[in-house]
Amino acid sequence: MNNLENEIFSIQSKADFEEVVKNVFEFQLKNCKVYSNYCEKLGKTSPKTIFEIPFLPISFFKTHEIISSDRAVQFEFKSSGTTGMIRSRHLVQNPAMYERSFEAIYKDFIGNPEEQVILALLPNYIKQGNSSLIYMVEKLVRLSGNNLSGFYLDDCEKLVSNYKRAIAEGKKVILFGVSYALLDLAENKIDLSKALIIETGGMKGRRKELTKEELHQELIKGLNTDFIASEYGMTELFSQSYSDKNGIFKMPKWMQIFIREVNDPFHFLEEGKTGGINVIDLANLYSCSFIETQDLGKKQGDTFQLMGRFDHSDLRGCNMMVE
Repeated sequence: MNNLENEIFSIQSKADFEEVVKNVFEFQLKNCKVYSNYCEKLGKTSPKTIFEIPFLPISFFKTHEIISSDRAVQFEFKSSGTTGMIRSRHLVQNPAMYERSFEAIYKDFIGNPEEQVILALLPNYIKQGNSSLIYMVEKLVRLSGNNLSGFYLDDCEKLVSNYKRAIAEGKKVILFGVSYALLDLAENKIDLSKALIIETGGMKGRRKELTKEELHQELIKGLNTDFIASEYGMTELFSQSYSDKNGIFKMPKWMQIFIREVNDPFHFLEEGKTGGINVIDLANLYSCSFIETQDLGKKQGDTFQLMGRFDHSDLRGCNMMVE
């Protein structure tokens, strides 16, 4: 499988992507029982184009074990959620695949963690456990090699103190924060004007849900910063997208989204039209790379915007606020 893993992270062109998609589809059709059964029931086991490949509804991660290998499961990631909610499970057989993916994406879109101080304000993810986001940020904190980097639960005083020390040392500061915790900071008018703030979405039942525009305006005003970046990631995916100041998300070369018609999951929409987001994440080699999400968005070229979630969907994960 090393050859296929290397193919995924060596993609440079659209032709490369489509060729690797074909290889990954064939591998998962053969090795992922749940996905194979799903494709068979749809009568879609021999797609002729990338647009004919079936996308597995993301809810299957709550009800089935989605694995594409006979390797032992090392551990599992679970989605965030409120008490009593059934949490999605991503069974991880090859942690190195996840690390290879998120490290490359971070370096490409955010920068080299070795040159940064990375602060994390993600209390709910820590408390619930089994978080893919915590796993990622912990590794980035270690890679930074700086003793100012780290996680903060309720100690905002220490966070601000370390932020100021990092700036004084000429370091670039990155702050990952869940929405409600960042709003707590903003209400105290804490100046973080020299940090890159990356919100990871969601009020987690702690506050009234806001549109992304409303949230970002509150944070910009309260934290004295020019813009708020966002991360689009979820338990069921091994890859992330990051947005810039315009709310436009960019993807790694091994990830692509398609926008489907809301009432017809097998019909894809043209660019600029809002619909359901389907994701191809080739880093999901050992689970399923073809996921039908419950997010709404619209695509433009190799970028996309988030427009919210389907009605009655679980409010959880990253950037899941209705707009």
